[in-house]
Amino acid sequence: MAASATLSLQNIFARVNPFQLGAPLLIIMILAMMVLPLPPFVLDVFFTFNIALSILILLVAIQVKKTLEFSVFPTVLLVTTLLRLSLNVASTRVVMLQGHTGGDAAGKVIEAFGQFLVGGNYTVGIIVFLILVIINFMVITKGAGRVAEVSARFTLDAMPGKQMAIDADLNAGLIGEDEARERRRDIAREAEFFGSMDGASKFVRGDAIAGIIITLINVVGGLIIGVAQHDLALADAARNYTLLAIGDGLVAQIPALVISIAAGMVVTRVSDEKEVSLQFATQVFRDHRVVFITAGILGGMGVIPGMPNLVFLMLASGLGFLGWKMMRRAERLAARAEPTRPPPAAAQDAQEASWSDVAPLDVLGLEVGYRLIPLVDKTQDGELLRRIRGIRKKFAQDVGFLVSPVHIRDNLELKPNAYRILLKGVEAGQGEAFPGQFLAINPGRVAGTLPGAVTKDPAFGLDAIWVEPRLRDQAQAYGYTVVDASTVVATHLNNLMLNNAAALLGRQETQQLIEHLSKEMPKLMEDLTPKPLSLGALQKVLQNLLEEGVHIRDMRTIVEALSDHAARTQNTDELTAQVRAALGRAIVQELYPTGNEMQVMTLDPQLERLLMQSVSGGGAAALEPGLADSLLKEAATATQRQEELGMPAVLLVPGAIRLLLSRFLRRGIPQLKVIAHGEVPETKLLKVTSIIGGKSS
Repeated sequence: MAASATLSLQNIFARVNPFQLGAPLLIIMILAMMVLPLPPFVLDVFFTFNIALSILILLVAIQVKKTLEFSVFPTVLLVTTLLRLSLNVASTRVVMLQGHTGGDAAGKVIEAFGQFLVGGNYTVGIIVFLILVIINFMVITKGAGRVAEVSARFTLDAMPGKQMAIDADLNAGLIGEDEARERRRDIAREAEFFGSMDGASKFVRGDAIAGIIITLINVVGGLIIGVAQHDLALADAARNYTLLAIGDGLVAQIPALVISIAAGMVVTRVSDEKEVSLQFATQVFRDHRVVFITAGILGGMGVIPGMPNLVFLMLASGLGFLGWKMMRRAERLAARAEPTRPPPAAAQDAQEASWSDVAPLDVLGLEVGYRLIPLVDKTQDGELLRRIRGIRKKFAQDVGFLVSPVHIRDNLELKPNAYRILLKGVEAGQGEAFPGQFLAINPGRVAGTLPGAVTKDPAFGLDAIWVEPRLRDQAQAYGYTVVDASTVVATHLNNLMLNNAAALLGRQETQQLIEHLSKEMPKLMEDLTPKPLSLGALQKVLQNLLEEGVHIRDMRTIVEALSDHAARTQNTDELTAQVRAALGRAIVQELYPTGNEMQVMTLDPQLERLLMQSVSGGGAAALEPGLADSLLKEAATATQRQEELGMPAVLLVPGAIRLLLSRFLRRGIPQLKVIAHGEVPETKLLKVTSIIGGKSS
């Protein structure tokens, strides 16, 4: 029986992590110190532990690179404040009971702070104690609390802009789902951290006020107890109890001051990949000219009669030597970084023209002005190059085929900060980007205005401002979406690629897609191409899908649908309709990612019959001009109403007229999607929100 009980206890302790018991035991110990009497030696141990803990926290605060690396700091502030207050209560009990016996009544630590640090003079001790409390309460704690309060407000205001920037990077293929999820989690944790720090700073301020009150109570109470109960002379009682009270206050306030400094360093630091000490060294001592000027000023003050010449001249000499070493180091780095110029190439005789001089047009091209060259220069590790590689990978994953590489070249005819994107040699988009600045994009609702060059976001046409780096955090706090120059170009390129996916799928890309699919599903591809469906017909079907925003990732379903109907017809429009019906679930899922209900627009039955008659006769169907104008206006109004309600603009029509309406409405209302009845899964519930062509429209 005893053996089984012992074994069960061992199993329990084996499953419990010792670190999980640390926090509860510490809180219980702190509460126990407030009610249980402690001997002087135990007080010495706890006071020493409090000092060591405060130093440890300060060093951790100095070493962290980001505030979230010390996210437990608000809780640490609460625990350390409770520890100091409980020690004050425990030491007050001992001082009041044993203070008449001498300076070591409450332990050696309090005696040392009362005798050694203030020279045994309680007047000096009171002054030093008050100065420490004023520094802690009015300077460090108040400033740290204000910074935490402002940071919490700005962080909360900046959350929508930061999340939109994450979504933009995710859509551009610059980051993956896991990294985006982690960055969103960091934003939420950052807001919670500064909110907690705003509240935790009140603990430190309250602790400073409590320290003053407790010390005054100890002095007054000690005088009363010493004179009335122990028959001490007023001078002896003042000396004993005041020194003990001051020692008790100092031994609590010095760790409190250290913790407050740590709190100030945590909330005032800017997140960086360097520690505070490295940031200080690299940013303060980065320019040797500043060091030389400082040395010259100190040297000039050192030769003034009556000044401490030796001290000033020593410091001036040391700074001068440091500046000289910094200058030599900068010269060595500059010489090492200077590129070696290749010898001039020998002049070659002009050769006759040949077919090698006829260069094919690039499918995708990017031309940049000379100030944007560092963004695309391999030797300078251009950021835009990495982003373009990420865009091509994300495009292949989302759309379903690998687009041709983007050929990048400089163009001196462009403005220095301009760029343009070419599609088969024709300009598809252009804009300007300013390296070293950030584009603050107005998503529709911001809290303020910013100084800078007013412009438009080249990708989506939103109002935007180019701002200096120092205004980045302020712009995010106002609700702007803030991106750098390389992200501006990359997002513009990604948007144009998605909008022109059909044009990017040429014969060569289609052939590469077939070769890839032949390895994955060889039997299916043998049944489809080159017979009964040619390469050109397959390309046209895929282009028809891409033109209407339907991805071709599910090539298995596409190939199976084409194999079933290619023997019956070679009409690519009919084949596209059959493929869309097979892809119905994917098409609807893209438009309605959540819920089982579809809010759609429909046509008036009379208008449907009229359109059905126009296509039933065969040949190319055409709309009467008056009807076409009325249909376009009503569809635009219904689409706008649908978007204002936060719902996708989807028009549900019979399959026979879907292609006619899709091609007609696509140019005037590109955001409107036209789907056929046969593309809607049976599990979906339809809810008609607008009827186009009816009297109610």
